[in-house]
Amino acid sequence: MKEISRSIKKKDHDNKIEGRSVYVDDYPLTASGKRILCGKLIHAAYAKARVLSVTLPPLPEGYTYVDRNDVPGDNNVNIVLDDTPVFCRETVEYIGEPIGMLVGPDEAVVDELLAGVKVEYEELEPMLDLRNGTEAFFDYHFGHGDVDRAFAEADKVYEEEFLTGYQDQTYLEPQGMMAEPEEDGRMFVHGSLQCPYYVHGAVARALGTGPEGVHILQDVTGGGFGGKEDFPSILGCQVAVAAHKTGQPVRCVYNRREDLEFTPKRHPSLCRYKLAVKDGRVTAVEADIRFDAGAYSTLSAVVLQRGIIAAPGIYHIPNVRVSGKAIKTNTVPCGAYRGFGAPQTFFAIEMMMNHVAQDLGVDSIIFKQQHFAKQGDMTSTQGRYHFPVPIPAMLDEVDALCALRRKHQQYSLPQTGRFRRGIGFSAIFHGAGFTGSGERDIIKATAKLRKYADGTVEVLASNGDIGQGVRTTFPKIVAHELNLPLEKVSYEHPDTARVPDSGPTVASRSLMTVGELLRRAAIRLRDIWQDGAEQEVEEHYKEPDFVIPFYLDRFEGDAYPTYAWSVSAVEVEVDTYTGRVQILGAYGSFDVGTPVDENIVLGQMEGGFLQGLGYASIEKMQYDEKGRIRNNSFTDYLVPTAMDVPKLIARLHVEEYPDGPYGAKGAGELPLVGPPPAYLEAVEMALGGMKRHRLNRIPFSAEDVILELNKEVP
Repeated sequence: MKEISRSIKKKDHDNKIEGRSVYVDDYPLTASGKRILCGKLIHAAYAKARVLSVTLPPLPEGYTYVDRNDVPGDNNVNIVLDDTPVFCRETVEYIGEPIGMLVGPDEAVVDELLAGVKVEYEELEPMLDLRNGTEAFFDYHFGHGDVDRAFAEADKVYEEEFLTGYQDQTYLEPQGMMAEPEEDGRMFVHGSLQCPYYVHGAVARALGTGPEGVHILQDVTGGGFGGKEDFPSILGCQVAVAAHKTGQPVRCVYNRREDLEFTPKRHPSLCRYKLAVKDGRVTAVEADIRFDAGAYSTLSAVVLQRGIIAAPGIYHIPNVRVSGKAIKTNTVPCGAYRGFGAPQTFFAIEMMMNHVAQDLGVDSIIFKQQHFAKQGDMTSTQGRYHFPVPIPAMLDEVDALCALRRKHQQYSLPQTGRFRRGIGFSAIFHGAGFTGSGERDIIKATAKLRKYADGTVEVLASNGDIGQGVRTTFPKIVAHELNLPLEKVSYEHPDTARVPDSGPTVASRSLMTVGELLRRAAIRLRDIWQDGAEQEVEEHYKEPDFVIPFYLDRFEGDAYPTYAWSVSAVEVEVDTYTGRVQILGAYGSFDVGTPVDENIVLGQMEGGFLQGLGYASIEKMQYDEKGRIRNNSFTDYLVPTAMDVPKLIARLHVEEYPDGPYGAKGAGELPLVGPPPAYLEAVEMALGGMKRHRLNRIPFSAEDVILELNKEVP
């Protein structure tokens, strides 16, 4: 490892460990000493209904009701489309949609008033089933080669469908935002968020001000995993409208039940796959991908884009046809979650390849290895893998950790007895950075360094630390280039009044893209350094010269400049009496380029792997026949802990990316994507060796195991 990879204590470690970090719910008063009003939302009780009237109980002095009529600007939160309202319009489109907000100084009184609100509805017929949904927010198609000919000439054609469910981000800190009117007329909004400039644009629009009329600060944030990418824009607008109406600071913090029921989840999916096989090789793939977007489009466009680009997996298949739709249903809107559409389609293609291999009588590891893409091959969107594809070497590394190949063959043989074992394998990529030309044409990132007369340097960027460590790694890069002690370089929580727009904290882009801008800025600052003077340098994103232009209308070109890679293996033991699946070991090799801090990266890999195992097994969330999510507490929505996977081993494989700082690539999303298909293949193997059960959905629970064992299988 390089010197930059050496691990150090995180800059925010002591404050968090000692309980000194201030989260949005910790402020007793505003900075100016004003009392903060408590805001609580009135959530719709029906999945689709016309709101006829809202009857309020008598409001004591100092208590206020806020709804769409109080929005001074536009009652639309622009995320991708303009369909999400700040407060509901004439109809509500999902259970939990905010109708209005009650605001007042005493939380207990606000709760009492909330219980007395009467909403009269005209109930309408909701659409709740993804299979029957006909309205698509987004509809994409792409491909290459002669797919029809490949299917016509195939020795055999395989068809199968795969289902994935919700997954909730279950960050430590629930959603919370606060708005404070300032004396100069600006609105100050801060809270638990990932993307300050997203919130900035949304609040300015809702209040009807120019960009100068608001500023946004990220408070200390207790985790995000994508869940605080779009939702803080909605909640930020709501508290800003309430603060505008009352002229006082307003804070709204969700409780855990609200958060689990009413905030965005991972998109459930229905993926239909068709593969053509000729002479033992897959010659064509056709995939029809459907994501359940929920009631509003939010981030479904970009989630779906990443999902369908990943639909053929890491395999070199000469003929490709992919279609994808984000379907509207009257359920909670879905949004971003670590992996961002790729976990759904990688699960499908990895399981499909397993099942084809089983039918052909070939070990699935060998079968997949025959199809691995390599450097120079064409991607699904007719771009190129410009850099080495290290999957074969990473497979060898995982094999050395757990005897993967030997156990894969051993457990494929018929097993008897109560306890049976299986081991599963997956190989995946994660496209590093924004899809297509988004970084160049939309984000246009800018980052700055400001040197003060005392020789200290401040990083100025808009990327939020949500646990991934950029408040440590950004200063580490700058200090390294300037030959300064780390304590001389700072990175405070970003405030849009002070920092340029370096883009959002999403897409595994912060370190690779913004970190590289800061490295270049530090080199420039080093070259012009003047002791005792205040200086500032600025860097702007420039797309690498090698990138093949991407055309979103055709899904053609380089979808990503480079890729992070992973190989995952999961070994399980299934109790055929109870259905309990015990994870005996989880093993991963991860290529994120050069780690800028080894411990931080390993923590990301281990945490993401655990989330992927939860997605595959116990994180079951469903809505009832009325469209209400029933799993609204940690009693009935279970997430895995370290106790569930006592043996989890992550290794780093370094394949440097020349346009990332010191060779770094995107890291945060990669580790979640591969574990679900590895887990399910292991369960599948334990249930019946190589030829018996073919599983096609996650999460796959203990109850599912028992039901599967009771099936008649040919």
